[in-house]
Amino acid sequence: MKASKRTRSAWIVATFFGIGDLKPGPGTWASAATALLWWVLATEVLVSHQWIACIVLSFLVTVIGIRASTIVARESGIDDPGFVVIDEVAGQLIAMIAVPVVWKYLLLSLILFRVFDITKPPPLRRLERLPEGTGIMVDDVGAGIYALILMQVAVHLKVLG
Repeated sequence: MKASKRTRSAWIVATFFGIGDLKPGPGTWASAATALLWWVLATEVLVSHQWIACIVLSFLVTVIGIRASTIVARESGIDDPGFVVIDEVAGQLIAMIAVPVVWKYLLLSLILFRVFDITKPPPLRRLERLPEGTGIMVDDVGAGIYALILMQVAVHLKVLG
């Protein structure tokens, strides 16, 4: 597709600054980048109320991601392009809500989110059928919620110390 036919801002957002072009597994690269960026943001910038910031950021990424992924899906002619990874960013952020900003917990959130995103247990697969960017985004939001639930159990039970 010619660059002139692309809505530049939507492609930047949808591919998470080009991470969606990395091979193999662009979704895993995007999730890992999100976990790393969250770790830096939460430890270097946010001193308190990290869980609130993570909720707000998750919401904003989801809303912006729906619009951007809709535009990119239309412009690429692909219903759910593999290079659109903003959905993984949103889902990974959700998986890290109220999780200690410690590498073991962030890694576990990454693993759990990717497992749920890849396997798509019920009803996540059905959510993909929603139209355009909504369908692209909400199955990953659901995978993030599944991972979040297990992460909260892990935190509560102190399974990682």
